[in-house]
Amino acid sequence: MSGDFFLHEEARFEIEDRLEMVTKSFSSPAIVTGFPALWQEWFPEAKVVSDEDFLALEENAHDLVIHAMSLHWANDPVGQLIQCNRALKPDGLMIAVFFGDQSLNELRACLGQAETMISGGLSPRVLPMGELRDLGALLQRASFALPVADKSVRMVTYPSLKRLASDLRAMGEGNALSARHKRAGKKALFDQAEKLYRTHFSDGDRLTATFDLVFLTGWAPDASQPKPLMPGSAKMRLSEALKTEEFKLPDG
Repeated sequence: MSGDFFLHEEARFEIEDRLEMVTKSFSSPAIVTGFPALWQEWFPEAKVVSDEDFLALEENAHDLVIHAMSLHWANDPVGQLIQCNRALKPDGLMIAVFFGDQSLNELRACLGQAETMISGGLSPRVLPMGELRDLGALLQRASFALPVADKSVRMVTYPSLKRLASDLRAMGEGNALSARHKRAGKKALFDQAEKLYRTHFSDGDRLTATFDLVFLTGWAPDASQPKPLMPGSAKMRLSEALKTEEFKLPDG
């Protein structure tokens, strides 16, 4: 398979580490991804399906679903997560990994400033990505139990802006925005962007690029899972648990 998928490998290693920490074995995994050949090679026992709007997954058929490096492209990310939830057996696990909002923030800033300097306006050249807090809320909207959202940041250096753009294309991470300019930007734009990049985001003679890997983890609801206590049901005061004295605040 052509392309440089080192960030996919990083995502794969993180997922394998997380699965090792789960005290449960999985016998019927499925993977949703825009790169099925790559992920099938890494998880040959899994059913791998493309990240279409309607996922080719049977309901209640899997104990593990991995949504791999595609959710940031989805037209309906909540719909994707809902379909993953439906594909899980009770107490099945879903892990989604994809790029978050800090990814390529350096490139976004430099292209924006360069375009403003040259043409007096902005156009959408880098795909916008969600913030961790908002992305975590997607799990609740998709009715997952025990939802967790976290991220892992990777800093990568490049000799030039051209090499960075080449790697992004090789990873299949071009600009898919419908409002993007269909023609390539002028050379002057990218020359100016590289000057700004080297001024503000360089390490010696190399450009620094941030890649924000977001992980969403949730479980299909099941009666065996721990439930939060009802408000007021605690049998011990917080001050007793902390072995400290409790003071009542004055009224007003």
